[in-house]
Amino acid sequence: MAAATLRWVLQRPRDVSRAARFYAEGHDFCVNVCPLRWAELPSWPLKLALVRTNDSNLASQRVYSSMLSFTIPDINSTVSKLMVLGAVLDGSIKYEIHGEVLSLRCIDMLGLYKLA
Repeated sequence: MAAATLRWVLQRPRDVSRAARFYAEGHDFCVNVCPLRWAELPSWPLKLALVRTNDSNLASQRVYSSMLSFTIPDINSTVSKLMVLGAVLDGSIKYEIHGEVLSLRCIDMLGLYKLA
């Protein structure tokens, strides 16, 4: 089985457009996508991803300021292994058009992504 590949570092700003502009102008990052709730800024070999959050999420203690996200070959076997090691699911698997997405809480907040 292939190893996991680090896909992106995820930040959770309240204002994605403002954060994307900050990184684009302050660090000369190119902004690939920037709707109201999501932005991708490539920084080879990774991407910086920005996902909108709000105060109510921050107050719940379930939102982290950063998250590591990995592309994996098999989401079910990876989740099983990580749960044996103490990880806890942070919601269910989401079946997006581009692939399967899942968050786990463990030593750090982790995101898993399986391409469609």
